[in-house]
Amino acid sequence: MSEISKFFSGLKNKKVGFIGAGVSHRELIEMFLEKGISCAVLDKKTKEEFDNDTYESLLKKGAEFCLGEKYLDEMKNFDIVFRTPGMYFYNGKINEARENGTVITSEMEVFFDLCPCKIYAVTGTDGKTTTTTIISKMLESEGKRVHLGGNIGRALLPVIEDINEDDIAVVELSSFQLISMRKSPDVAVITNIYPDHLNVHSSMEEYISAKTNLIAHQNAFSKTVLNMDNKDTDALSPLVRGNLLKFSTKAVPQRGAYLDNEGWLCFANGKTSEKLFNKSEIKIPGMHNVENYLAAISAVWGEVSAEKMLETAKTFGGVEHRIEFVREKDGVKYYNDSIATSPVSVIAGLNAFSQKLIVIAGGSDKSLDYNQLAKPLTEHVKVLVLLGATADKIEKAVRDCKDFDEASLKIIRVNSMEEAVSAAQSLAESGDVITLSPASASFDMYKNFEERGRHYKAVVNSL
Repeated sequence: MSEISKFFSGLKNKKVGFIGAGVSHRELIEMFLEKGISCAVLDKKTKEEFDNDTYESLLKKGAEFCLGEKYLDEMKNFDIVFRTPGMYFYNGKINEARENGTVITSEMEVFFDLCPCKIYAVTGTDGKTTTTTIISKMLESEGKRVHLGGNIGRALLPVIEDINEDDIAVVELSSFQLISMRKSPDVAVITNIYPDHLNVHSSMEEYISAKTNLIAHQNAFSKTVLNMDNKDTDALSPLVRGNLLKFSTKAVPQRGAYLDNEGWLCFANGKTSEKLFNKSEIKIPGMHNVENYLAAISAVWGEVSAEKMLETAKTFGGVEHRIEFVREKDGVKYYNDSIATSPVSVIAGLNAFSQKLIVIAGGSDKSLDYNQLAKPLTEHVKVLVLLGATADKIEKAVRDCKDFDEASLKIIRVNSMEEAVSAAQSLAESGDVITLSPASASFDMYKNFEERGRHYKAVVNSL
């Protein structure tokens, strides 16, 4: 009997709970129910608030529901509970359930335990979605059967029985997923580490510790790729047990990918170095995407040819919600950068354009410092449209900046995405660029950044 079969067989007489029935859990619950495993959905929503299609579908298939304010109190009645990434691992109720004997796990933890193939995993504050996708595209270009998932939008445990030993899994992992991980991938990539999610993590140290779990459990036969230019990422080098590669736009690593003075992406391998392609051949704009390619090249080196790397660079048009071109109307170009939920990622997006922009920003608060964003906004933006819970903090940071000039940077406050797009459009002239670059999470108005980005695109496309 395979490990996968043993796992599911061992659940037949267990009561399994799932916190939430979103992207991480919907397919998984259906799979468990099909295998005759007792399942229940634990959710803070009431029946009336729950998505009706999801509720009726899962109910019809045999799922139970524990809904309402005290949903976490029900965990003690289950043998196993799958934590959604959005549920903080050190939540008091989670700790209490664990102490009372309930097994607390997650979809990605179990996937790592059962996955029969090689795993590439990417984390970082910024760039992880694009880097993960580039890695998957490069591997696919070499004829590999790739399973892309994790934080990038698809749960992989529901398809575990369809994964073969010769396949490759490429996953993006957030700090919320990594915080409870006790197994690391074959190839680990950390793009960078900056302050983020400090409204959830107890400290910056806890945030870094969660990211460190990506490499903490690797063995001597693993590969690790670190950002040589990022202090907190490079500082993890002594923890690496296996093959360490680094990437840089400022220096030449002993082993790993780098950008030379003439704009060529190169790979250093000890005393030898190989030119691959020029940054001008990368279809998606911005120096941050050069960094993403350097990380991906280091990750797949030895499995993907230079020709296929260049083919990916020339053809890959980017991921949804990251400097995504939406449309052009009346000579004005609209971009969706909803995934830019931190100041650092917004700064990278601003630098991808060679002109002053009209920017829509603001959202829910992650306890981030916006002072670092103020100067780039004064330099790269001519109209700043603010909405959401962080609007006050962003505006204060900009106005307190010594470079702020009210005559060259107009600040407007609005209450909705419709108002934001309308205000931006009314002030735009032919040749302008309008971008949604929130520098904030989305939870004050939306379920996630994807929903926010799609709403923005719908509003723009309706103009």
